[in-house]
Amino acid sequence: MTETVSQALQDRALIEEATKKSGLIWVRGNTGPARALWHLWHDGAAVLVGDGAGEQPLTGLGLADGGTATVTVRSKDKGGRLIAWQARVVEPAPESETWRAAVDELKGKRLNAPDADTLTERWARECRVLRLEPTGETTQRPGAMPDDSHAAPPPATPAITRRPAPAALPKLLRRGRRG
Repeated sequence: MTETVSQALQDRALIEEATKKSGLIWVRGNTGPARALWHLWHDGAAVLVGDGAGEQPLTGLGLADGGTATVTVRSKDKGGRLIAWQARVVEPAPESETWRAAVDELKGKRLNAPDADTLTERWARECRVLRLEPTGETTQRPGAMPDDSHAAPPPATPAITRRPAPAALPKLLRRGRRG
């Protein structure tokens, strides 16, 4: 019993510390593949904003209020997967006290917003603000990692190079460095 409580406390501390330090988390909802999302740790949960013009896409992940998600966090030092934890998805109502507290923190971290003066109004009108609250269940942690890599093939895209690089390209690049 004591070991279980101790492990749960260690997991909770690792979830919070790793998620605070990481710039991105990988979130998998009820549908679709996991997606890298920027976030902020606030008041015991990972908070994120998306689905509006110029914001990160949340559509297709199946993140619904009251639903669940799996959050994977990488190590800030090594870059590898550090912990994966289960979360309860909470979508606070726009302009509620919880929503306002989260948005006040998020807007300070939102880089290159085209409408910094009216950002919160746009988020209230067009976007979703989500809290991913840890349930306490970890699916992966140090000492309990799966053997497989979890590597996934890249999604299909028309933005690929189908022809080999021209033979003269290395020579042209060398010439550009001299001048």
